[in-house]
Amino acid sequence: MGNSVEDELRVRILDEAAKLFDEKSMRFTMDDLARSLAMSKKTIYTVFRTKRSIMTATIDRFFAEAYKEQKAILADASLSTTEQLRRVIGSVPERYIGHDLSQLYVLKDRYPSVYRHWHNCREEYWNAVEVLIKKGIQEGDIRPVSMPILKSMFQRTVEQFFQSDILIKNKIAYRDALSEVADILIDGISVK
Repeated sequence: MGNSVEDELRVRILDEAAKLFDEKSMRFTMDDLARSLAMSKKTIYTVFRTKRSIMTATIDRFFAEAYKEQKAILADASLSTTEQLRRVIGSVPERYIGHDLSQLYVLKDRYPSVYRHWHNCREEYWNAVEVLIKKGIQEGDIRPVSMPILKSMFQRTVEQFFQSDILIKNKIAYRDALSEVADILIDGISVK
């Protein structure tokens, strides 16, 4: 990229693709996107070669913003380690709060390479979670746990959101689901 006109066009395309995703899930076409943007597909193709590249760029954008929010959470000295952990696990970037991320389950079957990219980004995001858990254990706020088991539980739970329409059927927003997962992982299910 490099110039602001191309950057602005890129942002417009990604924003509009996100809106169309909310309306039509992955069924939106490049024709739909061009019509919605009031531009030619040829113009879109100068920035993104395929629909798949738009989806991958959207994931990269999502995680770039997630990392910014994660950094702010980790820098907030007023939060306990446990509260930082809860917020990092249950976080969805502000820009995406209004979007229906529960629709992402269609990625696994229809766009496996995009799904793998999402999965790899989530895997990398886990690094801060692991650091916080270890810190909480050292501080005595979190009991010692097997990190591979905890990580597997968390990731398999989130993966389940993408392998079925469980969130849609139960009318649960992705952000609310992540928040609930964070609460269950941190607090357990017993009444204290």
